[in-house]
Amino acid sequence: MDINASKVAPKLLELLVCPLTKGRLSYDAEAQELVSEKARLAYPIRDGVPIMLVSEARKIED
Repeated sequence: MDINASKVAPKLLELLVCPLTKGRLSYDAEAQELVSEKARLAYPIRDGVPIMLVSEARKIED
């Protein structure tokens, strides 16, 4: 996979929401995660596919 192909399309980011809160997500390119600030969860992106399962999400610590 080309390193440049690992970006999330802006339109996809507009459509995806946190499955727990239904709130907006932000994209963390360095960590390859979609972040829900409201839920304090980070959803991984594996091989270009967002894994939108709460059970797969990483809890964000302060």
